[in-house]
Amino acid sequence: MALEYIDREPKEVRRLIREGVIQCPTTGMCGGYAQGNLVILPEELAWEFLLFCQRNPKACPLLEVSDAGSRSFPLTAEGSDITRDIPRYRVYEYGVCTGEYTDVSELFEEYQKTRGKLVSFLIGCSFSFETALLEAGIPVRQIEEGVNVPMFHTNIPCTSAGVFTGSMVVSMRPIPHRQVSGAVAITASMPRVHGAPVHVGYPEILGIKDINKPDFGDPVTIYDGEVPVFWPCGVTPQAVVMNSRPPFVITHSPGHMFITDIKNAELKN
Repeated sequence: MALEYIDREPKEVRRLIREGVIQCPTTGMCGGYAQGNLVILPEELAWEFLLFCQRNPKACPLLEVSDAGSRSFPLTAEGSDITRDIPRYRVYEYGVCTGEYTDVSELFEEYQKTRGKLVSFLIGCSFSFETALLEAGIPVRQIEEGVNVPMFHTNIPCTSAGVFTGSMVVSMRPIPHRQVSGAVAITASMPRVHGAPVHVGYPEILGIKDINKPDFGDPVTIYDGEVPVFWPCGVTPQAVVMNSRPPFVITHSPGHMFITDIKNAELKN
């Protein structure tokens, strides 16, 4: 389904998401435009989370931080509504996912009326470099198969900041052996959307027990002559939230991203 939106403009796709027309993962949508992961948390935790992102730039490369109480990312998507422009959201309370929603505007406003202001963080997403891979003739399997990218918990520790502590989550894409160096070079040029892989091959080294059973997303086919390649993933903050147990956090649901008006080319190096 995402492929029918590959040539659409981000503003149009955000409108369709807001209207409830699009509720699927955003991989392959708005080719050439950057996508981002979302974390919304109480203002009193914003400084510690900002430090966490700065200390873990591969897993949490920041694209924009909202003003306290704001529902928009004006620098990357003018006129956007953070609470309605993502196909699916998750809400966590004390580390437990209490629900998935297609619209969190009421939850956002109710929290601000009764408990305090919220701050939103937009974190670069590896979906953003997939257009460059495709243009180089490198396959992106989850787009081919029409599913979400597989994502895994790992044993790679993040650098802690305040209450935020945990391990990196990675996304995996099978790449033909002869094209691995090309995939590394292309993605390394885009550090603001996770950059180069953290590991090639041998998932057990990362603590991954079964490559066919991802912790988030969907399994994909790995053909003979291909090797699993692992990139830092913006789902890392969700794993950290579950581990650190803050009282209230809103995130995107894995694979359901915020699509910006920023061209991927603007994020290179």
